Amino acid sequence: MAPIDGTYDYDLAVIGGGSGGLACAKEAVNLGAKVAVFDYVTPSPQGTKWGLGGTCVNVGCIPKKLMHQAAILGESIHEAVSYGWQVPSLESIKISWPALTEAVQNHIKSVNWVTRVDLRDKKIDYINALGEFKDPHTLVGTLKNGSKKEITAKNVVIAVGGRPHYPEIPGAVEYCISSDDIFSLGHPPGKTLVVGAGYIGLECAGFLKSLGYPATVLVRSVPLRGFDQQMAQMVTNEMEQRGVVFHHRTIPLSVEKLENGQLKARWLNTETQEQGEDVFDTVLMATGRYALTKALNLEAAGVNCISESGKIVAAAEQTNVPHVYAVGDVLEGRPELTPVAIHAGRLLARRMFAGATQQMDYENVATTVFTPLEYGCVGLSEETAVHRLVFTIL
Repeated sequence: MAPIDGTYDYDLAVIGGGSGGLACAKEAVNLGAKVAVFDYVTPSPQGTKWGLGGTCVNVGCIPKKLMHQAAILGESIHEAVSYGWQVPSLESIKISWPALTEAVQNHIKSVNWVTRVDLRDKKIDYINALGEFKDPHTLVGTLKNGSKKEITAKNVVIAVGGRPHYPEIPGAVEYCISSDDIFSLGHPPGKTLVVGAGYIGLECAGFLKSLGYPATVLVRSVPLRGFDQQMAQMVTNEMEQRGVVFHHRTIPLSVEKLENGQLKARWLNTETQEQGEDVFDTVLMATGRYALTKALNLEAAGVNCISESGKIVAAAEQTNVPHVYAVGDVLEGRPELTPVAIHAGRLLARRMFAGATQQMDYENVATTVFTPLEYGCVGLSEETAVHRLVFTIL
């Protein structure tokens, strides 16, 4: 139980060792706080797991950008011929998937190591355990060997982020991968079906096609939802010109594993009601992400500001329990971007331990989509701006 006299093991406990949680923890220590960080990665349905650092470092921004860069380099070799470079044989130029994934994973492991050393140097207690609430000020972590680690903290920051969502169709969980798996996939992906046309889906389809693997994308509604649709159309047009196949207004129906190990995917066009199917080597699900709040036992802390999607609704990062906060992708209606989580985490620590008052500004945040035609933007999309203006006038 939390101490009655108001003394705690830590001034701050952070659940989640990703960008936002670590930034908050480090800033708090710089301001004199005693801090602990819980972090544990539950393996993906395909068994993929990784180290400290969160989504961005391990299965997000960093490996994605490295594979995007690999794709750019491959294309540059072909383009170099037009500029006078004498390449022995363009037909012999191909990617070594094992060499690429090994290089990517080695870089990630180096970042994992640097992150752990940084926590040690800053005297932040890193607890490699799945943390949850026991009561509003007590956290319990389940270690790998099944034992428990219990601590008390005056303040708690929830920064558990999210994981890829799997659609409820036959074969999805059993046979499909997600962005949790693609960057360390133990074999070349081959002909790949990407289900979903958000930025994760389009980025993966883009670099896979540029690396030499045929890619097909199922688009449920619109590509790059939330981004300016005129620009999204330019992105998908460019991808189609490069050979990526798009099936619009389609939803997946099932994924079946054939005797030869390939996957037969079936889908439905929601406008024409026509069904389609094809055989692929890999099916990658990119149908959104869900917040990892169910495992936190939030009821024990009294936190009840949870949306239907499982995310935490918290103005100024503060939940309905005054000493419990949330930062990063776990927040409802906030940009799922590493720089946003980092800045919000630092500002929150300053408000908690330095008497600061500055709040995070979530408007007009710059972002980039690393599709073959790279797309950077800041501010509202045209569609959002029109919606807001019409809503305001009405």
